[in-house]
Amino acid sequence: MNIADYKGIFIFVEQRDKKVEKVSLELIGKAKELAEVINTTVTAVLLGHEMDEQAKELNYYGADKVIYVENRNLDVYMTEPYTYSLVEVINKSKPEIVLFGATAIGRDLAPRVSARVKTGLTADCTSLDINVEENNNLMMTRPAFGGNIMATIACPDHRPQMATVRPGVMKQAPINRNKTVNVEKLELNIPNEHLNVQILDVIKQVQEKMKIEDAKVIVSGGRGIGGSENFAMLEELAELLGGTISASRAAVDAGWISKDRQVGQTGKTVRPNLYIACGISGAIQHIAGMEESDLIIAINKDEFAPIFEVADVSIVGDINKIIPQFIEELKKIRVKK
Repeated sequence: MNIADYKGIFIFVEQRDKKVEKVSLELIGKAKELAEVINTTVTAVLLGHEMDEQAKELNYYGADKVIYVENRNLDVYMTEPYTYSLVEVINKSKPEIVLFGATAIGRDLAPRVSARVKTGLTADCTSLDINVEENNNLMMTRPAFGGNIMATIACPDHRPQMATVRPGVMKQAPINRNKTVNVEKLELNIPNEHLNVQILDVIKQVQEKMKIEDAKVIVSGGRGIGGSENFAMLEELAELLGGTISASRAAVDAGWISKDRQVGQTGKTVRPNLYIACGISGAIQHIAGMEESDLIIAINKDEFAPIFEVADVSIVGDINKIIPQFIEELKKIRVKK
């Protein structure tokens, strides 16, 4: 393998119901930063059916070029057709780096693609950098050993360098509708042997709560809230603020709340406008998942809790007294309005 033959950064653009997932736009933004370091271009790869307009939009989010693979068998995600199609694009274009979102689809697709193009894959990354002194190696950082350490991994001998990246950790680039549209449309013929599954019906999961990675306001509980029953109080506060609830790993491990609400290195990364940490000590693993929030309010009985080091507003006290006061004042404001 001649590493010098591989150029450019490719982003697999995930779409569901013809709607581009936010994590793909975040990755385009990060790819632009990396591309500036190594003086290369960013290409968004969209697989789908009747998505010409969505393909154009990707240019406005920062992609220098869009490769749109059109085929009716790519309308809904299926492992084998998507794997075959993406491998064809990679083998033809020889990108230096390929990035996926660490979603259900990304985690299914990326390892299969990496195996077929005979390269490595680093999963669930929270940070990406380029080492220009070492053949432009992509330095891929991810939690290891249950989130107790951060491991930085490189793939020096193979190309493309591939990673899945956790949603919410990268910042989406601002949209620029004055950008030139550059879309290459490929009408790929997928052989029958790669059409080994037929989707008869898609049953969507009904989300009872707002996704924490999409929320603008998050009220989060830790071990210090005392028990699962106190999440009702946090949920009331979150609803009054137009947000949702989350938790630290300690609260999830205690069985007080479901795993999909966990924030931190071994949970999800969030960057809301307002993050209220209730009874959370502030271990580095949790802080890594929320420190990019615009405004952080921390409430804890321990005045030396590490969470106060990243908080914009620190309140020392018992959450069982403070949160009800918050709720009472918000209700008064609503009544006045």
